[in-house]
Formats: sequence, C-alpha cells, structure tokens
Amino acid sequence: MTSTIDLSGKTALVTGASKGIGAAIAKLLAESGANVMLSSRKMDALEQAAAGIDGDTACFAANAGRPDEARAAVAATIERFGSLDILVNNAATNPYYGRSIDIDLPRFDKILEVNLRGPLVWTQEAWKQAMEDKGGVVINISSVGGLKFSGPIGIYDTSKAALIHLTKHLASELGPKVRVNAIAPGLVKTDFARALWEPSGVDAERPWPMRRLGLPVDIAQAALFLSSDLSSWITGEVLTVDGGSMVL
Repeated sequence: MTSTIDLSGKTALVTGASKGIGAAIAKLLAESGANVMLSSRKMDALEQAAAGIDGDTACFAANAGRPDEARAAVAATIERFGSLDILVNNAATNPYYGRSIDIDLPRFDKILEVNLRGPLVWTQEAWKQAMEDKGGVVINISSVGGLKFSGPIGIYDTSKAALIHLTKHLASELGPKVRVNAIAPGLVKTDFARALWEPSGVDAERPWPMRRLGLPVDIAQAALFLSSDLSSWITGEVLTVDGGSMVL
C-alpha cells in the first residue's frame, strides 16, 4: 500500500510486530519512509515479517513484559537508527477466556504485566532515552473492549480500559514534547482474535454499519495518521477504529 504521508527521517519502534496489527503498522510506517525497529519475543517471526517490508527495518527480540528487555530494545533502536521518534505499544496477551470472577491470579497478573505495565515501561524508556530531549509520539493499542462491558475476555478488556486511562495521564504529563494517543480497534482478522471472529467465518456480514470484519491495515492507517504531523494538535485521545460497532 502506498501512503501520501512522508515519515522520512523518523524512527519508529513497534512492539508485537511479528504478525497481525503490529506487523501491519510496522510495514506501513516503513513504507511511508520511517526507519522501523520491529520487536516481539521470537526473532525468526520478526525476520519473516521484516522480509515482507519495503523499507529500512531492523529486528530486536524482546518480551514486552520484561523491563530490562524494553530498556535494551529502546537502546538498540537508538544505536541502530540514531533516534526514536515514534513508539507503538502494540504487544498484548490474553491467556484467559471465561468469566472474570473465575480467573486465577497468575493469568490475571500476566495480562496486567504485558498489557498495562508493559506500555508504561516502554514509554518510560523511550522518554528517558530519547523523547524527553527531542520529543516524539507514543501510540498505545487498546481495544473497543476497554470502552464497553460483557463478554468472555473481561480481564483483557479491563487491562485495555486501564491503558486508555494511562494514555490520558501520560498525555497530560508529557506534553508538549510528546503526544500520547490510543487506538481502540474493533474485531480485526488476526490470529490473536481468532476465537472471536472464526465461528462466524471471515466473509460473514457483520451487524455493524460497515458490515465487514476489520483488517490489520485498517488499524495501521490510523497509526500512520497519529504518527504524522497531520495529528500534531491531537493528544490524550482514543481513536476508535471498529467499523461502527460502538454506535450500535
């Protein structure tokens, strides 16, 4: 996909970038001119994703929930490209599917470690190592689940609601140098969300206004906008990209 937004001279770090929404964001940012560091847990998957990108990329294997690995990934990005201008906190986990009341504490802790503490730690490192002096953009990938209730992934949704709240706090604290926004995707065709969309099938007509399942590129296009100067007066906001499901 060709973009008319030019991010030449910018460097982005995308977590959870080996597949799905993260890979789509990394691809579109790179093909819009940015240098992009792709990060996730598995180097082979990262290299496979990077091989499909036409742009200047590098890979760094890191677990998004481990602070020392976040610190190292940010440092490696700056060493490789000379700067860090855009951080996309996309990595997430959901090891539990069922009633919130029944979750065991180890899985609860894992969800919060990756989905909430992780974005905070990566943002702290980006701020301390680069953005406090030079400014930048942080984009947190939340979910429409963080804006509503019910369903079998309530603890995941709770982590995403907290991430929205954290986004607004960080925006108020880090401006004007750093803009911090969130994207709340609806149901998107990814392996991560397979249990939610597969029972109805990929091509099934959906009940929301746009009638179709979301694609990773739909979220990537929103991330590109928030990364660019076209959104230079936008911070602390949540951009819902859901085909209209929240209007029902």
